[in-house]
Amino acid sequence: MKDSEPTDVTILWGPQLYGNPCRECDFNWELSAADAVSLVQQLPKLYAARLDGATGKETCSDLAWSVSAYVSHVADNLRIWSERLAGARLSGERRVAGYDQDLLGLARRYDAINLHAAQWSLDWAVREWSDSIRLALAAGTELHHSDRGRQSAEDVARNNAHDASHHLWDIGRIISANE
Repeated sequence: MKDSEPTDVTILWGPQLYGNPCRECDFNWELSAADAVSLVQQLPKLYAARLDGATGKETCSDLAWSVSAYVSHVADNLRIWSERLAGARLSGERRVAGYDQDLLGLARRYDAINLHAAQWSLDWAVREWSDSIRLALAAGTELHHSDRGRQSAEDVARNNAHDASHHLWDIGRIISANE
């Protein structure tokens, strides 16, 4: 397949999958890319406030992961998308593959990551993502995702903001269930 050819979309994503606003976390997909970036940049403070008093080991029967695991996933997801955007912008190769978040969680042993370490990782990932998305937005970077099809840098900003917001909502559910 040539890089300029569109990819086949095999899964629904974004508002088509989650609804607008998101049926669970109430994320508004009409958020501007700039506002999505701003939201992601606020994540370390938002997560710190939500995690105040948490150990990271808290779980909830409705959800697969612990609090620390969700924080670790959000950090990894931001790093992965930072890398994808940088790769496309720097090389011109816009094709990216999906990844299995559950396998990554097993490989990284999310269940054993200390909450403070996960929060440190989130802070670092947000800084790196912010640089990468800023450059990708300025360059008009577009990705061709193997499962989701064409995704502009603006789409990535919204998708990543939703993922992080949704998991902050998940963490709130877990903490509430453990009170």
